[in-house]
Amino acid sequence: MNAVLEKLHLKSNEEGVSLKEPSEDDLDSLRKTYETEKQGQVFAFFDKLTKSEKAALFEQLSDIDPKRINEITHKALNPPEKDKSHVRLEPLTESATASILDSNSEDIERWYQSGLDFVADGKVAVVLMAGGQGTRLGSSAPKGCFNVGLPSEKSLFQIQAERIWKVQQLAEKKHGKKNVVIPWYVMTSGPTRQPTEKFFQEHNYFGLGENDVTIFEQGTLPCISNDGTMLLETTSRVAVAPDGNGGLYEALLTSNVRTDMRKRGIVHIHAYCVDNCLVKVADPVFMGFAASKDVDIATKVVRKRSANESVGLILLKNGKPDVVEYSEIDSVTAEATDPKHPEVLKFRAANIVNHYYSFRFLETIEQWVHHLPHHVARKKIPYIDTETGKTIKPEKPNGIKLEQFVFDVFPMLQLEKFACMEVKREDEFSPLKNAKGTGEDDPDTSKKDVLFQGSRWVQAAGGIVVSELQASDSGVEISPLISYGGEGLDFLKNKTIQAPAVIEKEE
Repeated sequence: MNAVLEKLHLKSNEEGVSLKEPSEDDLDSLRKTYETEKQGQVFAFFDKLTKSEKAALFEQLSDIDPKRINEITHKALNPPEKDKSHVRLEPLTESATASILDSNSEDIERWYQSGLDFVADGKVAVVLMAGGQGTRLGSSAPKGCFNVGLPSEKSLFQIQAERIWKVQQLAEKKHGKKNVVIPWYVMTSGPTRQPTEKFFQEHNYFGLGENDVTIFEQGTLPCISNDGTMLLETTSRVAVAPDGNGGLYEALLTSNVRTDMRKRGIVHIHAYCVDNCLVKVADPVFMGFAASKDVDIATKVVRKRSANESVGLILLKNGKPDVVEYSEIDSVTAEATDPKHPEVLKFRAANIVNHYYSFRFLETIEQWVHHLPHHVARKKIPYIDTETGKTIKPEKPNGIKLEQFVFDVFPMLQLEKFACMEVKREDEFSPLKNAKGTGEDDPDTSKKDVLFQGSRWVQAAGGIVVSELQASDSGVEISPLISYGGEGLDFLKNKTIQAPAVIEKEE
C-alpha cells in the first residue's frame, strides 16, 4: 500500500516525529527538482532559516511533486475547449431514478427495512465532509460546531451524531441485537482538524463509541500565483489550501479509512456535507434503494424551486451521469417542462451533495483518482515577496487555489451503476451557507426548517402545536434520540405542545 500511495504522490506525514535538517546532497537534489520545474523561488530564504525551519520546509517540499503541480495547474488554466454544439443534456432515465414524492409506500418500506438489515449486519458506514470553517457565519470554528439557535442549543455535529445513534438503535430493536455500530468518518481540513477533535472529545463523542469515530484530514495543494509559481506563506512555508471536497477520494487512502472500512466489512457508504441540518445520516431508505439497484454511486436530489434557482443539476450529459452548473444552462433549457408532467421542470434534480457509494467502487480509487480534473478558484492570497521578504496582502485576486469536486467521478460510471433519489426539500435539505440575517440559507432558515419539521411530526402523530410567537419561532424541536424520521411519537397523540418546545424524551 505504501508503494502505491507514493506512486500516486499521496503521502501522509506521521505526527510527533522530530524533523532533521537535510543533508547537503538531499537538499541539492530537491532544489534541482524544483529549479527544473521553474519553481526554485520556494528556496528564496532557505539559507537564512533556522535549523528547525529548514527541516520543516524541506519536509513540506519533499511531499510536493512540482512536476505534477505544474501539470495540473496548466490543465486547470487551459482546459480543452468545449464544443457546446455537441453537448446533449437529458434527464436521467426513469430506470435510474426514484422519488420519495411519488414512489409507492411499499417500495419505500422495503428499502427502509433492507437498510436497517444492512445496519444491523455492520455493513453501513458514514463519511462526513466537514472541512469548512464558519467564516461566513462569523466564526473561525469548524462549521459543524455551529449552533443555529435551536432551543436545545445543539451543534450540527451533535444533531448528526444523534441521528447515527438512533439508526443504530432502530436496527438493534428490529433484530434484537446489541452494540450495532455505524462507523463515522469525519473528513476535516488543516485548519479544522484539531478543533474538531477537541470538540468531539469535550462532548464525549456525543454518545457514540470513540473507536467508531475517525477524524481524518483531506489533502492540500500549493497556492499558485497568476504567473504560475508557488506562493510562500512565510519564508519557511509554501502557501497551501484544501484540495476541495473531491479530495475525499485520495484522503480515504492516505488516512487508511478505506482499510478500516475493509476490516469492518463495510459494503454501503453514505457521504454528505456538514452544513445541512436536516440531513438523514445513514438513511436506511437511501441505503436500501441504492442496494436494490446494485449501483456504485447514488445521489439524493431535491426538486428545483424554479427555473432560475442557482443550483447544480444531476442529469445525463452526452449519455453520462453528471452535474451541470446553473451557469452552464441556457434559459430555454432551464425553463423547459417535463413532457410527461408539464407542471414540473424537465431538468429539476438539484444536487445537494448527498451520496451513496458501494465499497467495491471505493476499492478502485487508484484506477481513476488522477483522472479527476482540477478547478480554478481565483483568490486574494497573502504571500511573501521573494525579493523583499515582506508579507503582501493583495486587494484583488493575485493567484489561484486548485480544487476537485466530489461529483467529477460521476461521468466515469456506466449509467446502470448510477442512481438518483428525489427527496422532499422540507424534510431533508436546509443548507447553512450565509450569515444570520441574510434571509436565505442562514442560521434562521436552518432553525425554522428544523422546528417546522418537528411541528409536522407532532401533528402527524395526533398532537397539537400552539404558539403566541411569530411563525419562525413557533415550531417544535424533536431530538433525534426520540425520532429519526417522525416514527415513535405515538405518545404525543392528543397532547398540546406550547411552542417553541424541545421534546427530548417521552413524557
